[in-house]
Amino acid sequence: MKNAINDARLNQLTTWVEKLFPDDHLNITVASSDASFRRYFRLKQNESSYIVMDAPPEHEDISSFIKIDEFLAQYDVAVPHIYAKDEDNGYLLLSDFGDTSFLKSLTSANADNLYRKAINELISMQKTHPANTSLPDYDETKLRDEMSLFPDWFLSRHLDLKVPKILTAVYDFLIDEIQQQPSCFVHRDYHSRNLMVCADNTLGIIDFQDAVFGPITYDLVSLLKDCYIQWPAEQQQNWLNYYKEQAINNKLITQSQGKDLQRWFDLTGLQRHLKVLGIFCRLNYRDGKANYLNDLPLTLHYVLEVCERYKELEALYEFLTFTPKIMAIK
Repeated sequence: MKNAINDARLNQLTTWVEKLFPDDHLNITVASSDASFRRYFRLKQNESSYIVMDAPPEHEDISSFIKIDEFLAQYDVAVPHIYAKDEDNGYLLLSDFGDTSFLKSLTSANADNLYRKAINELISMQKTHPANTSLPDYDETKLRDEMSLFPDWFLSRHLDLKVPKILTAVYDFLIDEIQQQPSCFVHRDYHSRNLMVCADNTLGIIDFQDAVFGPITYDLVSLLKDCYIQWPAEQQQNWLNYYKEQAINNKLITQSQGKDLQRWFDLTGLQRHLKVLGIFCRLNYRDGKANYLNDLPLTLHYVLEVCERYKELEALYEFLTFTPKIMAIK
């Protein structure tokens, strides 16, 4: 096998792959890494191409990825096929969706078509029946823990600000609103970097191992209020309306619930974006991934946009807009 990189885990991975393909026509190169400890390699075997996931067991548990991948595949959701697995050592041999992400593919000309495809895949995920998958609930504890990343890492660590007491009331309000929504399968990171545009122009879904059972608008807001790309409000609204039509047609929500969709979308998005402000700062300070700080301005924009719209969030909006260190990020 031709091997462009050399480290202990890669050498072990190479030995595993050579046992799966006992010939000399193999080549392995770096495909990508992500915000965790996982790495991905592209394996070429003659004319065939695969992705090999390297997930160190001391840091990553691939059992969740395997369970959710196999569950979604039962419903023809576009997840990678698992050809081989070594759970003890943290290796998976997967189908290759190529290296063209949704984000890379987007242009003003193809955006509407691609987002409608992504919404259709989202509907397919939401129509699954995860009762037997033992997915954790996106419960109050998890929602509150996630939002604590905002004061801990964004306000305190990144900006050296005192945490305002108003956050408790804001969190209570958001959790109450979120829990009024129907629950379904939630990918939890359904955005332009975790969708791939395959050679046949279909979409492939990746990075779903942290899936939960929770609010129906969570993945929709991850997609349409993406922290890595922004679309005009009118375009975003068109896609939200398209989702609403599909969700009603597929009996995921009722006509009556459709009237609440915008509110659910906004407030679930605020929960997510408060969390993400903290996550991006944690990735910088804890993990040395400073590039995520570049995505703070758009994420903060989404936060301010929602806070300005709802009377219940007036105190948070005032805190954010009257704090110079925060507004300097814009």
